[in-house]
Amino acid sequence: MSRTYSVPEISCGHCKASIEGEVGKLDDVSSVNVDIDRKTVTVEGDASDEAIKAAIDEAGYEVAGA
Repeated sequence: MSRTYSVPEISCGHCKASIEGEVGKLDDVSSVNVDIDRKTVTVEGDASDEAIKAAIDEAGYEVAGA
């Protein structure tokens, strides 16, 4: 399953690395990709929305509309 989240605070490579690192730690995530220009996080896998949003939060960012 693929899901995309809007994260307006994404602005640089550090943001990308932080988010990909945290979300990538989740057991049910097969891949995660941060698009800096679009300010989105696309996640492949079966992890729950709550777990993904919590991981993004743990990296220091907030999902828009969450």
